[in-house]
Amino acid sequence: MTSVAGWAAASTPGAFPPLPRAVAQSFYRRMRAVAPAAVGAIERDRAGEPAQSFPDTACGRLAGSLDDAGLRALGMWTHHWCMRFYDDDTRVGRRLIREVAARPGLGWTADEVRWMLRESASAGSAATDRFTLPRAAAAQLPPADRRTLAHWPEFEVPRQRRTDQSG
Repeated sequence: MTSVAGWAAASTPGAFPPLPRAVAQSFYRRMRAVAPAAVGAIERDRAGEPAQSFPDTACGRLAGSLDDAGLRALGMWTHHWCMRFYDDDTRVGRRLIREVAARPGLGWTADEVRWMLRESASAGSAATDRFTLPRAAAAQLPPADRRTLAHWPEFEVPRQRRTDQSG
């Protein structure tokens, strides 16, 4: 598994401090643990009824079966997947991201938020939901950690009219 723009984007100086290789690799290891179940759930939900309530979907059942650490890994994997393959086919993944982003108290770390921000910045403006999860996760950080992220560059997130209200 590689990042949106490769290891260079994950480790180069710039708007976000570089992450040590061991930290980034621990993220990928955790995401690989949830990836098979996430892929299966997303595929089942793509074939399912889009108007189904989230808890009744395969993604909803998967999210409900995980502890906070597992849900963070699922959110990070889904965010990563959506940033790499952002198109109309990511509707189910974007719904999952919104659901994870809405969960309070998941225990996000500043490193996880920095990694997601770097992924989001690398994805570019076509991925309109790219800051949903990192911003929600940052809001859950303890105040001291939020201060270390206080100098985020501001990104203009284009607003587009949603044509698919189901998810």
